[in-house]
Amino acid sequence: MESLRDKYEVVIGLEVHAQLKTKSKIFAPDGTEFGKEPNSETSPITLGMPGVLPVLNREVVNMGILTGLALNCEIPARCKFDRKQYFYPDLPKGYQISQYDEPICVNGHIDIKGKRIGITRAHLEEDAGKLVHAGAAGIAGSSYSLVDLNRAGTPLLEIVSEPDMRSSDEARAYMEELRNIVRYIGVCDGNLEEGSMRCDANISVMPKGSKVFGTRAEIKNVNSFSALQRAIEYEIDRQIDIVEEGGKVVQETRLWDDNARETRSMRGKEDAHDYRYFPEPDLMPLEISREWVEEIRSKMPELPEQKRQRYMGLGLSEYDASVIVEQMGLALFFDKVLELGATPKIAVNFIMGEIAAYLKEEHKEITETKLTPENLVELIALIEKNTISNNIGKQIIVDMMKDGTKASEIVEKRGLSQISDEGAIKEVCEKVVAANPKEVEAYKKGKVQLLGFFVGQVMKETKGRANPKAVNELLKEILG
Repeated sequence: MESLRDKYEVVIGLEVHAQLKTKSKIFAPDGTEFGKEPNSETSPITLGMPGVLPVLNREVVNMGILTGLALNCEIPARCKFDRKQYFYPDLPKGYQISQYDEPICVNGHIDIKGKRIGITRAHLEEDAGKLVHAGAAGIAGSSYSLVDLNRAGTPLLEIVSEPDMRSSDEARAYMEELRNIVRYIGVCDGNLEEGSMRCDANISVMPKGSKVFGTRAEIKNVNSFSALQRAIEYEIDRQIDIVEEGGKVVQETRLWDDNARETRSMRGKEDAHDYRYFPEPDLMPLEISREWVEEIRSKMPELPEQKRQRYMGLGLSEYDASVIVEQMGLALFFDKVLELGATPKIAVNFIMGEIAAYLKEEHKEITETKLTPENLVELIALIEKNTISNNIGKQIIVDMMKDGTKASEIVEKRGLSQISDEGAIKEVCEKVVAANPKEVEAYKKGKVQLLGFFVGQVMKETKGRANPKAVNELLKEILG
């Protein structure tokens, strides 16, 4: 398949639905909290009762504008809502209120690793509910379905990219950066598992050098970054096989089965005219003043790319900066550590070293540990004052994460203060040299890398408490 792939160019565009973090729904006062008792977050508006009217949630608009600005979009002076005539069995009124030809955001972009991915539009709409298939026959052949309308009417921002991506790696990087952005600006928690961020991928293939896109298939509701990559890779191979065998790819919507590792046909793909859009008669067009836009722009927090660049300006590698930014809790923790005056290099060594290893092993976020920025700053200060060695710091940081104990308390309780008295250190160095005559002889014959061996033995004897600089200098003096 690799050789066949060389003949084709892949074209990918993503439609990402971000659930906005408002306390109430887009057109109704019901709550939006995840995991509540089924159908407990409903009202006559959500249930589509006769005579009810939608009332637009202003905070939804604020979040839409903020997201558009973060995605380098234009915010038109006017947007409007439309009825999308599509039957959702879990949306009681029988149509969806969305935006069609006048969305809230247009013509944006995100830069991913030096490549610009265009954003066609971002528009506001309401979510549908959720069907739970049940019965003795099981999910595959359920005998009945239950409906939970808690999610119906939850505000969504659908972000539609240009077909600018050419690989599953690019698609994943775009999706990850998009999630970073909506999380950092506080409009969406980006939780793919809970469905608060969902992705539909449009994929087509065309011969290398062609300027005419192939027929695309849409893969619906992929709910993890790795699943997105797997679905795209499978679909690329499926479409190439069809073309190579002389067939034609059908424009359709497909579902990704992550267990079977395959896409399956769901329905023929609808075009805009199939939805029979028309202006929502119960909502007036929305006029967005430039003052409103600038007021929201003034509240824009630091974006992920800006944070990466700032970290790199402090001396962090691009890799370290990217890893920290990817975990928002860790980035906010690091920012607080910097604000308290810690040396960036030492702080990032702990964060990327012992702290990261512990978090990975325990499957935790930094916010789920008992380590505070203040305690890490104190630990760094003890190292810089030569009260303890860096190695001692590495030994006690895990305890600090587990129980929240201050570094100074651990050092005092365990007697871990660094030995800086040259007389005491020299005594241990002489003892180590005397105990290793073969290594001494080899060192004097030019095997100078053995100095590290002697340093290690001295640190072992002093349980890591000896001042490393003093140990190095004294050993060189003794060994001659």
